[in-house]
Amino acid sequence: MSDRAAAGPRSRVDAVALAEGLFAVVVWGASFIATKIAVAEAAPVTVVWLRFAIGVAILVAAVAWRREWVRPDRRTLLQFAALGALGITFHQWLQSNALLTTRASTSGWIIATTPVFIAVLAALVLRERLGRQAWLGIALAAAGVPLVVARGGLDALLGGRFWSAGDLMMLLSAPNWAVFSVASRGLLRRHPAARALLLMMGCGWLLTTVQFALSPGPADLGSLSARGWAAVLFLGVACSGLAYLAWFDALHKLSASRTGALLYLEPLIATAVAAAVLGEPVTPTIVLGGAVILAGVWLVESSRAPGA
Repeated sequence: MSDRAAAGPRSRVDAVALAEGLFAVVVWGASFIATKIAVAEAAPVTVVWLRFAIGVAILVAAVAWRREWVRPDRRTLLQFAALGALGITFHQWLQSNALLTTRASTSGWIIATTPVFIAVLAALVLRERLGRQAWLGIALAAAGVPLVVARGGLDALLGGRFWSAGDLMMLLSAPNWAVFSVASRGLLRRHPAARALLLMMGCGWLLTTVQFALSPGPADLGSLSARGWAAVLFLGVACSGLAYLAWFDALHKLSASRTGALLYLEPLIATAVAAAVLGEPVTPTIVLGGAVILAGVWLVESSRAPGA
């Protein structure tokens, strides 16, 4: 009887954690569409600056509510500043500028290759050994990317007419996030989620503020329509504030493998929302390429799992 009583609260905690993780993945999948809407009306630096200004405000409230604030020492602050520059300032500059020319739907599939770049980085830097299964997965994921970005279908793919500047920038953001993920792993584990996110995001936002002040960005604020402001608010409140908190809470309560499995849904959500909101076509090459990418990522991830 006591085992059943203990299992009840545990299952409820797991259910809440899964809901938090799913919420984050759904929001992040839709973020590509919201960003594409916003950058159609304002400069990318303006969108990023507004997005993270809102996100930082939410994280300040979260840190105060959770009573997690501790003044960091100089070394810790510099570490978070470096992470913020890489994972916020540069990463979001890449993605927001990429979405000027690339499709929102294909962006989700490109970003889905990030675990592959993490595995390659671990092999090169941490000397982790990759077996045949992992290398097969890497090859599959690499083959799937050209398929999902083939704008004209197989004819464009065979003719080599499929890479836009935005596609290449989005592809570059995947290994950039892999570098950020590996570099931040230890530091983020040593600090409560809200505090770590606030320090990292706050430093990144301050660097973006310099870009914003030196650009024509301030003039863009008056050019945003109601639709544009709705997209920015979604990016700030949901994507940069609530989703990050929900994701780190889920990671704290569940295993990394259970939480990480939810990320397989992100490109599917991005494709569905892009089709519904932006009218982006779902072509056979996207379906095939997406399936190939997910198969490749699964092979890489399962080969690196403990006990695999």
